[in-house]
Amino acid sequence: MRTRIRVILYSLLLLVLVVQVSRPVCVDVPSETEAVVGNPMKLTCISCMKREEVSAETRVDWYYISPDEEPIPIYLFDGHPRELEGPWQGRLVWNGSKDLQELSISILNVTMNDTGTYNCVVFRQFEFDSYSHSVTKTLVINLVVREEASDDTTALYSEIMMYVLLVFLTCWLLVEMVYCYRKISKSDEQAQDTATNYLAIPSGNKDNLGVPVTE
Repeated sequence: MRTRIRVILYSLLLLVLVVQVSRPVCVDVPSETEAVVGNPMKLTCISCMKREEVSAETRVDWYYISPDEEPIPIYLFDGHPRELEGPWQGRLVWNGSKDLQELSISILNVTMNDTGTYNCVVFRQFEFDSYSHSVTKTLVINLVVREEASDDTTALYSEIMMYVLLVFLTCWLLVEMVYCYRKISKSDEQAQDTATNYLAIPSGNKDNLGVPVTE
């Protein structure tokens, strides 16, 4: 009985793991802050919402903060993406998600002049049954442009270890399930053999199986 319960629990755990891996999940991840001259650069802006908030009205304003701390509007999303006039016009591409939880943009053909601070300002208007509510979130990205890419082995090792751990846990669950199934199968075979042996005993001997022998 315990073995069967153990198999069921492991099966449920494996099912949850598969569902979590395959289901899209919103995670607030920071943006990359180093770009290379001539390459595209994604400025990541993520603003996660709860399931009941997905239908909110969303507006996104992207700004470049000049050296004298003056915000310069460079991109706008208010139902559809729009580039604004300025030095970045023609080099900005909308990189947001369909559900508007990711509101990123990409800079094409990065130049040294793109170094600086970028602000992603997200405004959401939520309409509920009895009231409305608005939220404004600002994400600050300090971008550094280099002529050549710098080696970042820490991020690479972290990503490798994450996948290794995921594969190890999946294999461990599969091995445990196979072991439990084999144990159950062996128990069932033993029970079946016992029943077969009992049925093979003549009926006269069956009556004497439980009678103690006395002198």
